[in-house]
Amino acid sequence: MASQSSNNHSASADWPGRYHHIDHILDTPGPRTDPEFAAGDQVKNFLRKESKILVIGAGGLGCEILANLALTGFKDIHVIDMDTIDISNLNRQFLFRPKDVGQPKATVAAEFIMRRVPGVKVTPYFGKIQDKDDDYYMQFNLVICGLDSVEARRWMNATLVNLVDPDVPDSLKPMIDGGTEGFKGQARVILPTITSCYECSLDMLNKPTAFPICTIANTPRLPEHCVEWASVLEWPRVHGDRKMDTDDPEHIGWLYKVAAARAADFKIEGVTWSLTQGVVKNIIPAIASTNAIIAAACCNEAFKISTSSAAFLNNYFMLIGTDGVYSYTFEHEKRDDCPVCGGQAVDITLNPETTVEQLIETLTERQDLQIKKPSLSTPTKQIYLQAPPQLEKSTRPNLEKKVSELVPAGGEVTVTSSTLPMSLSLRISYST
Repeated sequence: MASQSSNNHSASADWPGRYHHIDHILDTPGPRTDPEFAAGDQVKNFLRKESKILVIGAGGLGCEILANLALTGFKDIHVIDMDTIDISNLNRQFLFRPKDVGQPKATVAAEFIMRRVPGVKVTPYFGKIQDKDDDYYMQFNLVICGLDSVEARRWMNATLVNLVDPDVPDSLKPMIDGGTEGFKGQARVILPTITSCYECSLDMLNKPTAFPICTIANTPRLPEHCVEWASVLEWPRVHGDRKMDTDDPEHIGWLYKVAAARAADFKIEGVTWSLTQGVVKNIIPAIASTNAIIAAACCNEAFKISTSSAAFLNNYFMLIGTDGVYSYTFEHEKRDDCPVCGGQAVDITLNPETTVEQLIETLTERQDLQIKKPSLSTPTKQIYLQAPPQLEKSTRPNLEKKVSELVPAGGEVTVTSSTLPMSLSLRISYST
């Protein structure tokens, strides 16, 4: 569902001295400005009248990004977020107030920015990034991601890579990605098909915490064990094939109730709604100061890219604030075998005895792939499909078969997943 907010201040004149400090940068070339930098009215007009930016996420990072962009001089901003405001958001997502609880984040954030910064138009969309087509994303000069989801980042990254047409320079949309994890954070600049993309760096991500099934089922000791028991064991037992939606408050409420009862049985304290949501969505508590630093880094890069007033980040900035404050910048190299920007099949060597089910587990666990619920096929046969239910049932017997019985050495397997907008080609070889 899209939601539009009118900008009551769009016709308001800029107040005196509004761009005094920004204009110091835009009126005069410097030693680090791009050779194509056109100081003066041309670059100022582009920034304030022509540039159009998309911000994905209106949470802790997104709120800071929206405010920074508006105060920097960007006047045409779009924002997408699928979440509504929870009372727990109010301690760090400063565009929201108690009266806004239950309302869409994108809509409330847009209205707040437009009230506070005259002349800025913020267009919200309350929904998923997957709702929009290529034409929608083509209208923007660049995209800034302030997401808390690896899957959403991967989807956006692959979409922008697929948009690139070598014959149409405007089809290349720079992506600035920011992320925080407690006192740690990172900002990076991605030029699709040119620099390392998000998929290239998957192996840098921390592996999600996994609890042994035997502990969850028999001897829980932590509140997290109880939540995992509710989501991994009880949900399928009670609800069968019904898919759990971690963004649905009713589903989270059911998990919380069941986990709390389990915790009471084992005299374990600490099961809360926020913990339940954090465990099933792998959420790490956010810290406002980290959000502010990373948002500033992202908006600095947006300003530099949009105006060519200084060299932009090449291409990865890390912040570590756990022991003092430490930052580090480096160039993350592009992977030739990246399934998104590399354009080549991924080589994988299997034991001849490896079954289809074991291959699926490998694809799920490999740090450089991390594909959830993959479906497998070849040009001539369907090996295993996760959906729809009829095809899953008909291909289920293949799970126990050896891959070598279905795919010859040198053959290619196409891997698809509902969480990715692209397919992955695996070139299979067998160890001797």
